[in-house]
Amino acid sequence: MMRIDLISAVPELLNSPLSYSIIKRAQVKKKVEIHIHNLRDYAYDKHRQIDDKPFGGKAGMLLKPEPFFECIEKLMSERKYNHIIFTLPQGKIFDQKIANRFSLADNILIVTGHYKGIDDRVREFFATDEISIGNFILSGGELLGLVIVDAIVRLIPGVLNDSASALDDSFQDGNRIEAPQYTRPSEFRGMKVPDVLLSGNHQVITKWEDEQSIVLTENWKKINNIVE
Repeated sequence: MMRIDLISAVPELLNSPLSYSIIKRAQVKKKVEIHIHNLRDYAYDKHRQIDDKPFGGKAGMLLKPEPFFECIEKLMSERKYNHIIFTLPQGKIFDQKIANRFSLADNILIVTGHYKGIDDRVREFFATDEISIGNFILSGGELLGLVIVDAIVRLIPGVLNDSASALDDSFQDGNRIEAPQYTRPSEFRGMKVPDVLLSGNHQVITKWEDEQSIVLTENWKKINNIVE
């Protein structure tokens, strides 16, 4: 069973999303074990302080190194982590290929920043992977941490009811978008499902899906200025 640990200064942001839908079912099925660690529990001074002003006179507050070292070293003394992931603006942009690689791990630790960020000595000492969600800034790394967990967990064998479902997703076959999908009713407000999908001819359906996928993928590349 995979184990995922998340460290956060604001763990309340993580609790609810990890308690519903596919992630909850994965935990019930004992396919994954997820633990959230409150950074404040590892601040041992009188005021349980976890942040302070950054050197250099910049605005904002920075998360202090001591609580992170206390928490991470405790967790590392209990198990070996395949990946210690830091959510950072300068990290590699998260994609399906990275999710696939992470999904093969036994133990993953995700360190999420908040406020202005984390004292960089924590990253320098512990990080094995640095991951970004894109070229924009969030209030904290918790949202990206949740994105990573969701993308990983759904790939674990036995989590999805249809084991082939995740393999058919967009971006599983490189930068390729999945074909449009439809369900009942076959006609709704004058809009009809393509006849080919109702034909029962799987060879023709596969050909149609491939053609649609190519069109959608080329359009996706164009609007995102992607050149391969």
